Amino acid sequence: MKMLKAYYLRQQFMPDGLGWLFNPFFLIRKDLLVTFKKLIPQISGDVLDYGCGRKPYQGLFSVSSYTGADIENPGHSHAQEDIDILFDGKHLPVEANRFDAVFSSEVFEHVFEPDSTLQEVHRVLKPGGLFLLSIPFVWNEHEVPYDYARYTAFGFPYLLEKHGFEVLELHRSGNFVRVLAQLRALYLYRRMENWPVGIRMICSMLLISPIILLGVLADAILPKDTTLFFNTVILARKK
Repeated sequence: MKMLKAYYLRQQFMPDGLGWLFNPFFLIRKDLLVTFKKLIPQISGDVLDYGCGRKPYQGLFSVSSYTGADIENPGHSHAQEDIDILFDGKHLPVEANRFDAVFSSEVFEHVFEPDSTLQEVHRVLKPGGLFLLSIPFVWNEHEVPYDYARYTAFGFPYLLEKHGFEVLELHRSGNFVRVLAQLRALYLYRRMENWPVGIRMICSMLLISPIILLGVLADAILPKDTTLFFNTVILARKK
């Protein structure tokens, strides 16, 4: 039973080939995972996971140390999360030039004042340090009311350059076909999310999983259009 639960939890952020059966967010999470796997091998040394939650992507990193920082947020429970630094969301209690890299996944949509937060990320990074982040472009409001922004692939690079970063790589995860399929699945999931867990899982496999699978198949045969996408994933360097 423990192994089954561990497998199910892993599928939520790191889905494998069967993940479409168990994860109603398979398309967005799979595309994000694939993009991270392309970029994370460039990261080494001491890493800060900014907004770490339960550190779902830690296993992708082969680094000297991995430190998770997160904030107190009434819209997000930290129960059963592995947080090393719990802070006020403004000032990280660490010295300047401390980390070789900062990783932040799906956090900055919840940051009301990104300028001050980017200044703090810049402060704790060593000169030449890397900053890998993902931010949603198409997704519903979540962790309300602490959901403040969506960024195009042009918006956040501007902020990074403004605060002393050089954008090295930018990737759009997902495409038009996959987004449309995922949004249909999300709509159904929203109708079920307050149902008892067992019933929700069964109905999800019966109703949502076929939509996910059809999205995968349609994406394989239809022309690619990346003007609608899930996430902007950026690898930047502190100048």
